[in-house]
Amino acid sequence: MPDDRRNADKRPSPEALLAEAQRQETGRLKIFLGAAPGVGKTYEMLSSGRRKRLEGTDVVIGVVETHGRAETEALVDGFDVVPRRKEHYRGQDIEEMDLDALLARRPALALVDELAHTNAPGSRHPKRYQDVEELLGAGIDVYTTLNIQHVESLNDVVAQITRIRVRETVPDSIIDRADEIEIIDITPEDLMRRLKEGKVYVPATAERALGHYFSPGNLTALRELALRRTAQRVDDQLLNHMQANAISGPWAAGERVLVCVSEDAKSAGLVRYAKRLADRLHAPWTAVHIESRRSSQLSEDERDRIADTLRLAERLGGEALILPGGGRRIADDLVIHAQAHNTTQIVIGKSTRSRWFEILHGSVVHDLVRDAGSISVHVIAGDELTANPLPKKTVSTRPAAGRIDPVPFAAALVAIAFALGIAYLISPLIGFEAVDLVFLTAVVIVAMKFGLLPSLLAVGSASLLYNFFFLSPRFTFTIADPTNVASFLFFTIVAVLVSNLAARVRAQAVTAQARSRTTEALYSFSRKLAGVTNLDDVLWATAYQMASMLKLRIVFLLPGAQGIEVRAGYPPEDRLDAADVAAAKWTYENNHPAGRGADTLPGAKRLFLPMRTGRGVVGVVGLDGDRPGPLLTHEQRRLVDALADQAALAIEQFNLMADMQSAKRAAEADRLRQALLTSISHDLKTPLAAIMGAAGTLREYPGLLSEGEKAELVGTIQDESERLNRFIANMLDMTRLEAGAVAPRHDPADLGEIVGSALNRAGRILGAHQIDVELAAGLPMVEADPVLLEQVLFNLLDNAAKYAPAGSTVRIQGWHDTGRRTVDLQVLDEGEGIPPDDLERIFDKFHRVTKGDRVRAGTGLGLAIARGFVEALGGHITAANRSDRSGAVFTITLPVPAQAPTPAAAEENA
Repeated sequence: MPDDRRNADKRPSPEALLAEAQRQETGRLKIFLGAAPGVGKTYEMLSSGRRKRLEGTDVVIGVVETHGRAETEALVDGFDVVPRRKEHYRGQDIEEMDLDALLARRPALALVDELAHTNAPGSRHPKRYQDVEELLGAGIDVYTTLNIQHVESLNDVVAQITRIRVRETVPDSIIDRADEIEIIDITPEDLMRRLKEGKVYVPATAERALGHYFSPGNLTALRELALRRTAQRVDDQLLNHMQANAISGPWAAGERVLVCVSEDAKSAGLVRYAKRLADRLHAPWTAVHIESRRSSQLSEDERDRIADTLRLAERLGGEALILPGGGRRIADDLVIHAQAHNTTQIVIGKSTRSRWFEILHGSVVHDLVRDAGSISVHVIAGDELTANPLPKKTVSTRPAAGRIDPVPFAAALVAIAFALGIAYLISPLIGFEAVDLVFLTAVVIVAMKFGLLPSLLAVGSASLLYNFFFLSPRFTFTIADPTNVASFLFFTIVAVLVSNLAARVRAQAVTAQARSRTTEALYSFSRKLAGVTNLDDVLWATAYQMASMLKLRIVFLLPGAQGIEVRAGYPPEDRLDAADVAAAKWTYENNHPAGRGADTLPGAKRLFLPMRTGRGVVGVVGLDGDRPGPLLTHEQRRLVDALADQAALAIEQFNLMADMQSAKRAAEADRLRQALLTSISHDLKTPLAAIMGAAGTLREYPGLLSEGEKAELVGTIQDESERLNRFIANMLDMTRLEAGAVAPRHDPADLGEIVGSALNRAGRILGAHQIDVELAAGLPMVEADPVLLEQVLFNLLDNAAKYAPAGSTVRIQGWHDTGRRTVDLQVLDEGEGIPPDDLERIFDKFHRVTKGDRVRAGTGLGLAIARGFVEALGGHITAANRSDRSGAVFTITLPVPAQAPTPAAAEENA
């Protein structure tokens, strides 16, 4: 390739330069990435920060979690630590990184642990990585830590490996944003030894972790994920560096494969070979087709073959590109693209052209091998590949061979005749020597308007007319003067060159315009799809887009309860005839076109094309028009394929969402069914057994029992009957809540009376506990349903009696929050408290907190009913653990009316 052609494209990439400039305006981010907890990320971050501090850098700890590890805590000593701020949430004080204090302190380097952490409600950002982005935007460098399982794109892979779904994730953009990534890697054996030594978790937690998450297979898989994700980021950084610095490459730090696709029937074999080569090298690969001037001369079959080959590359996992020719040789365009993208291997098919063709047009293979430099070129022999059959004839064909449109050639002759008239008129003014410019102008116009062949006819006609009318001896084809011979020859040569150049520019302009129109249509369609919210809108938008662009009738068929069914159409279409139904069904089942113009079921009225995704066929699109013959040109077929692919992806997205919702509902229904069966089997059987046992004893041994023993058995029957009654009442209340049948009254209610009534009702349940009631004086009355609110308090007292030990104190306290205009009522016990993971789940139906090997008696409905009743009253209820001692605290918050009187004032008015 000539040097001037190479140097013309040795310019830095504008995108890479812009990214580099933006990065220089912000702080630098370094991520210490680990495969699993306990590999030493925080330790290494602190060690690196300590080294920076010794070098004179202002280093501050924003937040570091030592998890009680002595060696990590020792590294914290000596650092300037920004105090954490406290957020009060659900009765607890949660400490979070003080972002504002860190920005005000403005250190050169901030150490921020656990990048995937979720901030407490009330924080400026919901996620810690967003805090880090704000620090970087302020020009502060950040060191942070991250485990590979928290990367968003790997969430599904990690869940498949570990059977655990990680809730806290960070987007991949934060990884791509990192200036440095340091892998903190230890072998699975070393990590498991650290677990056993108690250096990661406390012994009980470590034992459970070793049996589940921290298995050798899981750790090895996570380790490979971390290494591969880091290698991908490093490879991207290398490519950006080369593009920003106009380094031609390749730098063989990582393999990249490029396969050249042409109209040859063997191109599909080339793509498959490139796929196998990329798999062996564990490298990304791209299939590329260069559009040249010959592209406009290809037949319909050849153009369709190129499109099908590129679609094959995409289905095999590669990237497919169509690049416009830059007016250079095809080999030059390939080498420039390969160097710009750090390609190390190029795959091209062995030429089957004749020697005469290569002499006239050149050989792409020879040029590529000569100009590739350090890039390896694989020239695959044609007899080693299996040629693909021609694609099914679902597109219209060109006119039959030998038939040429005479209009452009006639127009060329008319243009030259018009130029002759002008030249003859102005020749007395400018002389015979300058009239050749008039003919040359006509030749350029013909070339720009009609292409190469008509322009060559114009060149021949202009040369003959120029000779006949303007070169002496005039009005003959004889040239006597040697000077005129030279003028005639140079005029002809210049005319040929100019017509060729103009025809090439015209071909490139036509290609660019067609590509621009297609791109604009696809972009407009993608924006439409981005705004739809249901499947019917997707189908209608796609049908309208295809119909308006192709001027055809469109129908979409998707699988349904009765097989393949019509779901949308433009104009609207409800039913198809039997032949069309058969063709659509065959297309869906076989993933190939059928119907009008295809080889399968050509008697159908419509042409049916499959809509594919990576998971298979998701539907069928049918096309119908009034014109006879095949429905689509080759450009329209490629446009239909592009539109159908976008619609198929949108349909697949909705199908996946529906599948997820269905699976979620099924899992929830199964969980509730199992919980209900467990609850009924336990909470019905236990009291019934006690009742039956006590009643049977009274019946069979009336004379052998003392009065005290009889009273005790009667008390047992009464207690267990009340327990059974509470169970049935809870089931009925939950049924009312789920049916939306709870219609609370909103009458002024005295909290003191409601608390007293609930304590009186729960007296037998709380007989083994001490009761402490502390209600603030002058509590305003609330608008509530006394019956529902009493039931809420009863359920909370029942819960406290179950989980608090005998002899402990159950405390009820209430106060008026004048700022929020609410009344807060709390029930506190002295039990073991609520596990942090259950603070929100405790209000779920049938959920019961397990303590050790014992499960408390109950249905798991009491707290769910309490939340439902409180929310129906316009308030809310939260659960937390006590801060002064062990135990749980439930807080009910109810709104106070604007003119709420106190109970004393209400009595005076009465």
